[in-house]
Amino acid sequence: MHIGGLRTALYDWFLARKTGGQFILRIEDTDRNRYDPDAEWHIKESLKWLGLDLDEGPDIGGPYAPYTQSERLQLYADAAEKLIDAGAAYYDDTQAEELAALRQRQQAAGQAPGYDNRGRYRTPEQIQESRDKGLDVVVRFKVPDHGDVSVEDEVRGRLKFDLSLLQDFVILKSDGFPTYHLAHVVDDYEMGITHVIRGEEWIPSLPRHVLIQEALDIPTPKYVHVPLITAQDGAKLSKRHGAQSALEYRDAGYTPDAVLNYLALLGWSPGDDTEVMTRGEIASRFEIGRILSHPAKFSAQKLEWMNQQHIMKADKDVLAEMMLPYLERSEEDGGLPEEVDRPIDQSVVKAMVPVLRERIKVLPDVVELIDFLFVDEVDPNPEEMIGRRMDEEMVVTALNSSIDALKSVEPFTTEEIESTLRGLTASTGLKAGQLFTPIRVAMTAKRIAPPLFESIEVLGKDRTLERLRKGLAVFERHVEDRSG
Repeated sequence: MHIGGLRTALYDWFLARKTGGQFILRIEDTDRNRYDPDAEWHIKESLKWLGLDLDEGPDIGGPYAPYTQSERLQLYADAAEKLIDAGAAYYDDTQAEELAALRQRQQAAGQAPGYDNRGRYRTPEQIQESRDKGLDVVVRFKVPDHGDVSVEDEVRGRLKFDLSLLQDFVILKSDGFPTYHLAHVVDDYEMGITHVIRGEEWIPSLPRHVLIQEALDIPTPKYVHVPLITAQDGAKLSKRHGAQSALEYRDAGYTPDAVLNYLALLGWSPGDDTEVMTRGEIASRFEIGRILSHPAKFSAQKLEWMNQQHIMKADKDVLAEMMLPYLERSEEDGGLPEEVDRPIDQSVVKAMVPVLRERIKVLPDVVELIDFLFVDEVDPNPEEMIGRRMDEEMVVTALNSSIDALKSVEPFTTEEIESTLRGLTASTGLKAGQLFTPIRVAMTAKRIAPPLFESIEVLGKDRTLERLRKGLAVFERHVEDRSG
């Protein structure tokens, strides 16, 4: 479930929610050569993570069950037989090696490779003889030799296709499984599908689908071919451009609302310059007519920016819940140190969310920012306690004065802590930065950390004083070692 498929699913979901329609999951597993048993789980988990709730599907049922194509093979066999009876399709026993030889001859002659429709002229007796020998027999659709097919695309307008450029194509394989061409047409009709939203790479196949619909005397749904997603330079999108699967974005710490918001804008416009939107806002403004026909350019940097915007706007409790899995990962996978007991104290995370939300781009950033709140001890670097335009005596003064002042702070709140520490600038002669740098490093072992006063409140008086005393001792030993 990569970003192209994700975006298509989004547009389907938005359209269904905007119109009061049904959002259906259908598992198309008829290509057995490419079948991946984990793919279905990945699709379902991706939709669940993005919050795209289903109205019908394999796990919840519905009026058109089953929703897995490998369980619907009789429908496709019946449709193929109907097409054969109508003279619109035929059995073909051309073998793979014959097709390979045909392609080689065509290429040697400078011709475009393609099927030469030889199967049209096989007799029923010849087909049966091939079956008796255990040879592969497929069903091919018989494309008219001349004329054209015209179909309306909801994004691109009327599209016209010259049938003389098409060869007969397989609709039912020798193993009894249909190709996409037949299965999609049959299932869309049987399931009452009104809109088919898919990538523009399917446009060349559109005349095949319309021909099958006409031969089966079933209506053509509305087709919406959405633009390709490319890299910034117009090249085919790949992982090196930042493109990942839905669950990889989840694991990397992107929020579902940010991914949903960003992908929705890759090929669709709300009609103005609005960028950061909730799913409800997008659903209310979604219109097929605003889907673009030109390629959309993917930017990993823009997605990261979008993620940061949604983190800043997220509800405090919801954001804390989203952060927890990244903190509770194993240390090897980027989580808190193994010494920290799991589950961790959620109240600590919730208390820090207001001062964290503007400092993280992706959710795993939270680990490095607040790990000091969960460990028993930190190991500050004494060299880092010396801020700009400071000497060793100033560091000792900052730590000693802060220890004395914080002892008597009651209540131990952010406001009282800030008032007390800022008041030390007058009595110590230190500037705010000179005073706070040694305190921050002693308390967190970091030069860059969340806001100082809020962090001290969450850490608590006893632990804060313990770390300041330890930091002072570490620094004084460092001075002694360097001078002696």
